[in-house]
Amino acid sequence: MSSQVQPVDSEVSDQVLMQRYAGGDHKAFERLYLKHKGPLYRYFVRQIQDKQLAEDLYQDTWGRVIKAAASYQNSAKFTTWLYTIAHNLLIDHVRALKPVESVENLDELQVQRSQSEVEAASEKQAKSSLLTHCITLLPQVQKEAFLLSIELGLTAAVIAEIVDAGLEATKSRLRYANQSLKTCVQQKWQEQ
Repeated sequence: MSSQVQPVDSEVSDQVLMQRYAGGDHKAFERLYLKHKGPLYRYFVRQIQDKQLAEDLYQDTWGRVIKAAASYQNSAKFTTWLYTIAHNLLIDHVRALKPVESVENLDELQVQRSQSEVEAASEKQAKSSLLTHCITLLPQVQKEAFLLSIELGLTAAVIAEIVDAGLEATKSRLRYANQSLKTCVQQKWQEQ
């Protein structure tokens, strides 16, 4: 019996799983996929409000992960690497739609919830809808930073790395997003 303690399977890091996948372990990829599929898909849906397009970008992201497996470097967290790929695909898509100002105008792609849906919902659902609506009104850079923070629990430093922005700029984006959302939800709630 070996004196070296092997990590419990559930404790294996994403980076190790990705390295195992690059070495030919397809079960390692399956575990990564299962762990990250929900948050990654929600990232796209909440960014563009179009489920079919979100699905396409989601699949493209995993395709790029597969293609880049052999060259994967364990220099950053896997989630940082994964969401950098996702972010770049999203930016490429938006730029293809509108070559100028595309990132700032991404919220034009949203699907508006009807007023009757909000009225029919419970108070909690109504506030959730208001928050979702207010998120779509945020400038794209604030929306993305906010969603990466709230949805995935990423720190400002990791978000800055993903979106290729400075740490202070990212902190400002998060601060402004939170302030704008608080004001927006309060105003919309009072209007009802």
